[in-house]
Amino acid sequence: MRSPDHTSQRLNMLSSQLSQPKSHPTSYLFMQHIRETSSVPADLVEEIFVGNVLHKDAPFIARAAAVAAGYPATTAFMTVSRWCSSGLPAVEAIAPKVAAGGIDIGIAVGAESMSTNPDNGAPEYPGEFMQNAVIKDITEPMPWTAENAARDFEISRQRQDEYAAASFQKAEAAQKNGLSSQEILPLRTTWRDPKTGDAQQVLVERDDGVRPGTTKEELSKIRSAFPQWPPSMTTRGNASQITDGAAGILLMRRAVAERLGVPILGKFVLSTGVGLEPRIMGIGPALAIPKLLEKVGISKEQVDVFEINEAFASILVYCTETMGLDPSRVNLRGGAM
Repeated sequence: MRSPDHTSQRLNMLSSQLSQPKSHPTSYLFMQHIRETSSVPADLVEEIFVGNVLHKDAPFIARAAAVAAGYPATTAFMTVSRWCSSGLPAVEAIAPKVAAGGIDIGIAVGAESMSTNPDNGAPEYPGEFMQNAVIKDITEPMPWTAENAARDFEISRQRQDEYAAASFQKAEAAQKNGLSSQEILPLRTTWRDPKTGDAQQVLVERDDGVRPGTTKEELSKIRSAFPQWPPSMTTRGNASQITDGAAGILLMRRAVAERLGVPILGKFVLSTGVGLEPRIMGIGPALAIPKLLEKVGISKEQVDVFEINEAFASILVYCTETMGLDPSRVNLRGGAM
């Protein structure tokens, strides 16, 4: 269910704390790799959607990257933002067009560079807006929403650290067994030492956020990151890092894939969305997943793998336990923590 119908390729590019010149964005190398390895002529790709949140010039950067990667000006282009899930709306934009026959081939991409595009928070709203509690909540940072979920739903620090440790352990096992390398495009880039400022060329070929040997006992010793929101159970060990990365997926009609001889990895069936109170926005999967399962007419027991956002452990605990999911079927290769 997570791979679109008529999919030919899914690649991830993960790299943290990288510095890229503005004229040579990593998305260029990424899209170039999709073009070169997919065996699909660039002029057959009719549309590219890129999900991005933080870059103020995302439409310019991403469009230029697509052209530099070899896609012609005739390939339509658009960027979309839906915060943490911005890559998913990119898929949702391409897949229905393919299914309806509007286009035959498209590419959906999610890309973010948090190290070079910091989140500066919400803009100023008019005073009358801020009198609305929901709008006021929108201005708060995301860790605040994670703390709210932990407090409101009585999710202990111990449970959060247990889930975080399991995430690290699954990710470590995936790296050691070579599973992660199946989805990673090695990237040569410039890395700048945060302490000395010295720059050097490095080859990024693995997610460097994975810390081998992590245990819940070790995580329990880490101090809280946000003491201003007591009881403050979010730490640098049970929450996601500042990171850079991209992921892309090539979608096409099955008949087209078969004609071009492109391997079909999955089928897009349906997607949905839900809204909820922004103060606990992270628990959205616990509402959206049951809604989607009901629409497609299957039970959770019929799903082999669930991939749920791991920005904060409190969210993963809530979603997994509220839906009664088997943890062994959730995020099999670890996640963002």
